[in-house]
Amino acid sequence: MESEKVGEEETVIVGDYVEIMKTEGKSKGMKSKFSKLFWHGGSVYDAWFSCASNQVAQVLLTLPYSFSQLGMLSGILLQLFYGLLGSWTAYIISILYVEYRTRKEREKVDFRNHVIQWFEVLDGLLGKHWRNVGLAFNCTFLLFGSVIQLIACARTWTYIFGACCATTVFIPSFHNYRIWSFLGLLMTTYTAWYLTIASLLHGQVEGVQHTGPTKLVLYFTGATNILYTFGGHAVTVEIMHAMWKPQRFKAIYLIATLYVMTLTLPSAAAVYWAFGDMLLNHSNAFSLLPRTTFRDMAFITFGFACTPLYFVWEKAIGMHECKSLCKRAAARLPVVIPIWFLAIIFPFFGPINSTVGSLLVSFTVYIIPALAHIFTFRSATARENAVDQPPKYFGRWVGTFTINVFIVVWVLIVGFGFGGWASMVNFIDQIDTFGLFTKCYQCPPPSVAVSPPSHGLNTTAAAPLHQPFNHTRRH
Repeated sequence: MESEKVGEEETVIVGDYVEIMKTEGKSKGMKSKFSKLFWHGGSVYDAWFSCASNQVAQVLLTLPYSFSQLGMLSGILLQLFYGLLGSWTAYIISILYVEYRTRKEREKVDFRNHVIQWFEVLDGLLGKHWRNVGLAFNCTFLLFGSVIQLIACARTWTYIFGACCATTVFIPSFHNYRIWSFLGLLMTTYTAWYLTIASLLHGQVEGVQHTGPTKLVLYFTGATNILYTFGGHAVTVEIMHAMWKPQRFKAIYLIATLYVMTLTLPSAAAVYWAFGDMLLNHSNAFSLLPRTTFRDMAFITFGFACTPLYFVWEKAIGMHECKSLCKRAAARLPVVIPIWFLAIIFPFFGPINSTVGSLLVSFTVYIIPALAHIFTFRSATARENAVDQPPKYFGRWVGTFTINVFIVVWVLIVGFGFGGWASMVNFIDQIDTFGLFTKCYQCPPPSVAVSPPSHGLNTTAAAPLHQPFNHTRRH
């Protein structure tokens, strides 16, 4: 951290960020300590907290549902597999970011007060066509991701959380998310272990069955949801840019993934062990657990998906480098308010998770980064002058390209192809159960008891996302 005093103001330079802090007498030291503790988060640890808290989000509540579609063994293996694939493509994105930034700094480009984003990396390395494709996929994914995360808080909480999340317009960048990323990971950890412990204490329901997988549609729907679980890459570049030393990011996503697996594997396995095939009709794991104070305390926080959208919008209207925090906050409202409104209109997220995973995450997180790396370093000159040379244990350039090609082919066929087919079939099958502004999504009428588990396509017919917090409305 560097600083220089100008009159009664202090210009604080942290990484790429320039902030003006007015200081007066004794308040100077207090403000500086408070700022360092809660505001300036550019360390490796801050990046780890941001990656871990942003990675799983609302998908944590649907992973037991995926296990019921996949079976215990496939559920565990696919989490390990897609966790590794996700960590690899995050590594690839970090390589491309460092390459882009180094080239621009050689051209004397100043990035202070400007946050580099993924579409700009694609533009600088591969041209405007790549930029447009990356921007379209990334923004669409972030939009749906923001809406889904609000919905996951259940309808009653959507109003409250929507209002709370609107305050994110005052947070300049990921550099200033230190306290929020910590709280986000804390709540995700609490929710995961609540699901695990509550399921084990509840024990197996009478006559529990674990028959999955039973149908290809269900199998690939569940697999695509797990592909989505490790798809937090839409904010990777912004998190890297907020670091004091972005070059140290390479292994952070992998370490964050390993921690996230200590949450997702026990919680999904425990809930599936306790309730088995009942989960085929309950996409939200909360709906099967007794209502207690501990359960109502468990929720998924609104992730960081909004912030990159803020940056894109600011750049589009010419406000991104404005030093007035209030003006930037006001300019961001047209982004967060529609997201809040959409979350209230469409109170369901189980079917949407898999659809977003297959159609958007497959390209945004896996295919585009792998292809971008191949095309960026396709020439011998580019490989020779690359800022980061692939390590020997990856097989140098041949090994790196081979892994990238495998990811593109696998995700294109399995994730986008089979996953897209299964997700759309499942989504279309449930269209007649969707309702706008509904008070309780897919809740059975008061006189109708919850039906036994079904193995058909309507896998969330009795799976009220909002039943956990609104089930009293049915009585």
